[in-house]
Amino acid sequence: MTPATTYPARRDDVRLLVIDPRAGSFAETRTTALADLFSAGDLVVVNDAATLPASLRGVDERGRPIEIRLLSVADPDSGGARFWAALLGAGDWRQRTEDRPAPPELGAGERLRFGDLGAKVVGRAALSPRLLAVRFDADGDALWAALYRHARPVQYSYLAHELPLWAVQTVYAGRPWAFEMPSAGRPLSWETLLALRRRGVALASLTHAAGLSATGDPALDAALPLPERYDIPGATVRAIGEARARGGRVIAVGTTVVRALEGAAAAGRLRAGAGSTGIAGVTDLRIAPGFRLRVVDGILSGTHAAGESHYALLSAFADRGLLERAIAVADARGFQTHELGDAMLIAPGTLSSGHDAGARAALVA
Repeated sequence: MTPATTYPARRDDVRLLVIDPRAGSFAETRTTALADLFSAGDLVVVNDAATLPASLRGVDERGRPIEIRLLSVADPDSGGARFWAALLGAGDWRQRTEDRPAPPELGAGERLRFGDLGAKVVGRAALSPRLLAVRFDADGDALWAALYRHARPVQYSYLAHELPLWAVQTVYAGRPWAFEMPSAGRPLSWETLLALRRRGVALASLTHAAGLSATGDPALDAALPLPERYDIPGATVRAIGEARARGGRVIAVGTTVVRALEGAAAAGRLRAGAGSTGIAGVTDLRIAPGFRLRVVDGILSGTHAAGESHYALLSAFADRGLLERAIAVADARGFQTHELGDAMLIAPGTLSSGHDAGARAALVA
């Protein structure tokens, strides 16, 4: 599939591939019709993490050009000055990460400079010499101000222009936890969210620290996604229990929501009830074909081609043959991929007679 190179004129009007694993069929519509594909009693869960400016270009202590892309907070409970980061060599987002020159080897104690923001390398991971632990000289409000002053959103060479920070946010973004945009939620405008509420669909949120999708280092990329933290409010835990009790579907907006909910359930910690105060943790869950979903019934996602990192997760929601047929037709029809591209909804019962026929049947197989 072809990557989208810029944001659409309207965030809530892109093509939508709908796959119903129960019916064994799929259809094409647009995200403006999204509410018509849900039923009263369903629950939609979004990731409300705001996207950080996580790309910093600077120099090492010998003046050699480098870039670091922040991956995760290494110590979220101690002020947040330490991060795990991927190290890249000279160049910028206009070059493919795999084509960039190798970065210099940096050892513990070496100093980095990004404008007036300094940092020190405090460790390297065994997984890859490009995976560094860095500690910034500033912390607290001063660190956040410096990041927003000097850093830029992570972006890739298929884009036609540099993206401003506002372009990589969802409308409901809250805490700045995400290092790349939780892009499945980008097509959800306030108009779409209100249309879902009018239809009787409940909305809930969690926060998940979405990490990088690529670094250009084969060893590191093969290990992605790395462990990522999440925070599930008690209200969301209760909303899931209530949706189950009324027979509604739980639809995750994005792979990050799936990893948070299923990761928490796998650890035995997702329990609904009046006493629930929330669940915080870190998940290293990797979802592959055959994975038994315990919490989520369906997913709203970006469009992913076979071979992409998120495609294996989608195979947990639909039969591989059905998914391959749907993706092949979407590819032939020019669907666009990546964070600014088209969308797909995989949910059982979505194309049944109980839903608006106007939102169906453009592409039913």
